[in-house]
Amino acid sequence: MPEIYASKSQEVEQREIEHMNISRELAGECMVLLENDGTLPLKEAGKIALYGNGIRKTVKGGTGSGDVNSRSIVNVETGFKNAGFAVASGEWLDKQENMLDKAKREYLEWVAAEAKKSGRSEFMIQFDHPYSDPAPVLITEEDCKAADTDVAVYVLARNSGEGSDRYCKEGDYLLFAEEKKNLEMVASHFKKMIVVLNIGGVMDLSELKAIPGINAILLMGQLGNIGGDALVDVVAGKVNPSGKTVDTWAKNYMDYPSSAQFSHNGSVHEEEYTDGIYVGYRYFDSFGVKPEYCFGFGRSYTDFSIKTDGAEAVGDKVQVQATIWNTGTVYAGREVVQIYYSAPQGKLDKPYQELAAYHKTSLLKPGESETMILTFAIKDMASYSETDAAWVLEKGDYVIRVGNSAMDTEVAAVLTLEEEVKTQIGKNLFPLDIELKEIKPDSTAVAAKQMDGIADGVTAAEQMDGIADGVTAGKPENPVYRGRIQASHIKTEHMSYQGEREEYKTVQTKKLTVQDVKEGSCTVEELVAQLTVEEMADMCVGTLRAGEGNVVGNASYTVPGAAGDTSSILKADRGIKNMILADGPAGLRLQPHFKTTKDGRLLPGGSVMGDSFEPFDPNINEDEVDNYYQYCTAIPIGWALAQSWNAELVERAGDMVGREMEQFGVDLWLAPAMNIHRNPLCGRNFEYYSEDPLVSGKMAAAMTIGVQRHKGKGTTIKHFAVNNQEDNRYFVNAHVSERALREIYLKGFEIAVKESQPLSIMTSYNLLNGIHTANSYDLIQAMARDEWGFDGTVMTDWFTSQNMPEFTEKYEPQYPISASTGCIYAGNDIQMPGCQKNVDDIIEVVKTGKEIDGFGITLADLQYNASNIIRVVLKTT
Repeated sequence: MPEIYASKSQEVEQREIEHMNISRELAGECMVLLENDGTLPLKEAGKIALYGNGIRKTVKGGTGSGDVNSRSIVNVETGFKNAGFAVASGEWLDKQENMLDKAKREYLEWVAAEAKKSGRSEFMIQFDHPYSDPAPVLITEEDCKAADTDVAVYVLARNSGEGSDRYCKEGDYLLFAEEKKNLEMVASHFKKMIVVLNIGGVMDLSELKAIPGINAILLMGQLGNIGGDALVDVVAGKVNPSGKTVDTWAKNYMDYPSSAQFSHNGSVHEEEYTDGIYVGYRYFDSFGVKPEYCFGFGRSYTDFSIKTDGAEAVGDKVQVQATIWNTGTVYAGREVVQIYYSAPQGKLDKPYQELAAYHKTSLLKPGESETMILTFAIKDMASYSETDAAWVLEKGDYVIRVGNSAMDTEVAAVLTLEEEVKTQIGKNLFPLDIELKEIKPDSTAVAAKQMDGIADGVTAAEQMDGIADGVTAGKPENPVYRGRIQASHIKTEHMSYQGEREEYKTVQTKKLTVQDVKEGSCTVEELVAQLTVEEMADMCVGTLRAGEGNVVGNASYTVPGAAGDTSSILKADRGIKNMILADGPAGLRLQPHFKTTKDGRLLPGGSVMGDSFEPFDPNINEDEVDNYYQYCTAIPIGWALAQSWNAELVERAGDMVGREMEQFGVDLWLAPAMNIHRNPLCGRNFEYYSEDPLVSGKMAAAMTIGVQRHKGKGTTIKHFAVNNQEDNRYFVNAHVSERALREIYLKGFEIAVKESQPLSIMTSYNLLNGIHTANSYDLIQAMARDEWGFDGTVMTDWFTSQNMPEFTEKYEPQYPISASTGCIYAGNDIQMPGCQKNVDDIIEVVKTGKEIDGFGITLADLQYNASNIIRVVLKTT
């Protein structure tokens, strides 16, 4: 009988209450106040009119594997009622709810009919054709008059999810025409009009902002199952919002340089990353495109001032000291100090500025101040030179900027490097498979802009000639400091790479086990040397065999609803346990209710996949079964957590997840997800953190530290790499330059690995420069393991190396599926969820020496993969 971790009681556990309270507390820091004329916070609870599709159908998080099956959801209406408000728009809300319920019923009826007609599962029909809300019920003058109040809140909700990208059309990135009419109606009939954005990614706000009479705009995001309460905490002033944007919000969708060819806007088969390193604010700043809201922006109910007390190069680091005051008179609040650098233009073009460090203050009361010292490594300002196959600090002036958003900074220091320094020398790993024409800014114009604000009325050369060492030009309260970077203080790191793998041998004759490794009587390599090819092949493939289970999200036996298990073939014989893997990244995705026979056999029913629910057999005799419950906490989505700009907060969220992993027997959490927000229409941006790799990496590291604080529990950072498009995600070929990969798309993963050592990495579905990432030796071995020092295990995303036409043939693939043998060659240790063909191919190639799908693998390759798995099993035991 397998061990079952779930509770037999359906009662709300103390753990659930504690975690919902913590989640509510965290959520207050995740909201971004975009506009406010003083209307917020509301001074007292009273009558309030609530409108919009997000009032009763509040979105807690995105769809797909990132969803969480929580016990309950506090919607916005309930949140206001819980806080003592009287909701005065019930009649309109009833009409809206009835309309949405009817639309959902009709959608599910269509799904059922389509599934019956096509022979496909309802889940797959929903996956290919996700539900979206229709246009809202129009609000009339009579609705507004019936409310009989001066205050209205309109909640705009949007959802997105795995498997599909968003569209720049009405009801998605743009407003419905009906939404615009409703907003105009409400704004013209209420003295106080607040718009709340219950969304999981950037949308167009140009029409919204053009409507007169809107007093405040609050970016709520999607905050998990306690979102309604958390929102009202901010609206009513119990919490002062302190979030900042982690993306650039454009005035027009086509202002993003990737938009013309992104996903279904161009070819879903080939994605050319012609924007190079100019993603997000790096593009808007460098090309002079003014956004609606810049990166790092967010208002508060109070005001702050930031004074730079000093900035200098100290050894191999830049150190900036700043003091922050709450200059308001009423509300306590938190501010985020952001440090940017501008690197000199040289052989390599550079963005106008890049984020180098940041820190959030503690809660400051009016009149209080906080002094902080922020540091970052000088080598972090290096750029990657493909010509030199090295990270290079070019000689020249490095401008250090301090502020509270990308567009509100002041120059704090100019640090001069008098000779070029290579900080890391390795080799280029990702040759392009096409000729890629990347955009480049006017470097002369960027250089001139970089020097603005240091001195007025003189040329760049004159101003630099006139700056003496120490304090120089600038505002008296924020002087510019001049210093030098000593090249001798910066070490050059030379990369070394794995050679040909060698077979493991052992002279020990007794049967070795994991316990022997723990006791130090043998090494992992010696244990692996005793394993057969068949045993290792089975170990390297997940436990879902063809025809023996469900799809992703419900492939585990011991923890129903978990995404899958690793092999248990050697559990009894060698003590190598199977690991339980559960989806994320907004909490654990498990089946909330399941039934077993008295001897522990899992019975069908209870699985939740999208809007589909598998019912239990109505003829079950309840006296002959046991009922189990697994209710998990839905935390704020990754995008919202990143907007807190608070690593300690994210670490607390990770700690909550780690505790629930302990309770429910989960070993590896398939999160955090950390791909870059290259384009706002990516369907999974809700679970990714930011357009900026530093923010992404720091947040993923904090989440991992929180989870892995719990012994034996680990994270799986994903999707490695450039999983920036959901349409045709199995076969899209991303063409990306080496420099853009290293500086933008891989940098966050590097930070997460070096700062937190997650137990696992999950590769993505797509191809990268013509090679499936799951089969890329250079990505997995040379980059992650050799250059970064990653010492965990690597797994594929689900069905990467399996022929699953339901998933893979929607877009008539132009490339073959990822090769199972290629995974072993690359060091992609575990193929999930697994099929028998994966096992058979591995065995055949190792034993015969021939190639399958273009890859030959050796016994040494297979042993290497098996040893990586066992080392992580040891950490989870």
